Amino acid sequence: MSDDWLYALFVIGGLVLVALLVVAIILAVRVWKTGKYLQAMGVGGRWVFWGAIIYTIFPVDLLPDPIYLDDVGVLGGALIYLSRLAVKARQQQQARPAVPPSQAQRHPPQRAR
Repeated sequence: MSDDWLYALFVIGGLVLVALLVVAIILAVRVWKTGKYLQAMGVGGRWVFWGAIIYTIFPVDLLPDPIYLDDVGVLGGALIYLSRLAVKARQQQQARPAVPPSQAQRHPPQRAR
């Protein structure tokens, strides 16, 4: 009877670990896709993006590698931060008025003499 409980705990623990691995992979892909906006996010966005990716790949973590809870937390936090930066950058880009080409040059080019 006690062996049944032990096997059940191993199966449940294995399923939880597999679920955390799947969530970590999904979050890593989302963070990677958000990385295409890195130029608009500035230096802080680049640090968070690369830091989260390196932390996830690097074998030394706060928790041992079979436990992906810390990786999920880092990737989730990075995704939230990068999403907010991407929304802010998109809003700033849309708020800029389009300058007609005629007004873009205040001084006409000088002719060579």
